[in-house]
Amino acid sequence: MKVLLTLFSLCLLVLNACVSTDNADLRNVSQPDKSVDLSPAVSGKPIDIVVYRSPTCGCCEKWQAHLKKNNFNIKEIRTSQMPAIRDKYGVPQEMASCHTALVEGYVVEGHVPANEIKALLETKPKVVGIAIPSMPFGTPGMEMGDDKDAYEIIGFDREKHYQVLKSIKGN
Repeated sequence: MKVLLTLFSLCLLVLNACVSTDNADLRNVSQPDKSVDLSPAVSGKPIDIVVYRSPTCGCCEKWQAHLKKNNFNIKEIRTSQMPAIRDKYGVPQEMASCHTALVEGYVVEGHVPANEIKALLETKPKVVGIAIPSMPFGTPGMEMGDDKDAYEIIGFDREKHYQVLKSIKGN
């Protein structure tokens, strides 16, 4: 099992190297030795995440329920100051959605699926965070029957450099 995890981690690192850009690293995070220090996403331990959201938003509750089902411990902070929260954590206006989360030094904006957050934590790309701008149908918390919009998971930095990390097809 340890060999499979090591090979999986190596494959993810190689894929990440293919999409990284030199000017996207504002965090200066060094890569940990994953054979020694596994992140919660790899080890199966619960992942702590702080979620800022508007007190009146119902889809945020649904997104948090999705995270809880996928082994996340959530600290929720309700605030009517979401634009200030996004500014504080470096979320560009073009990436804005209805909630902002912090996990292991990264920012997660919008209805990002739990498996994509775990992939972020496993691969540790050189970005400030990831986002799914707007609120596409079919993302966690935005389920509308069988309707699914196409969307992109975008990495961003504080200097407004964007990078599509993954494209999801709609129906």
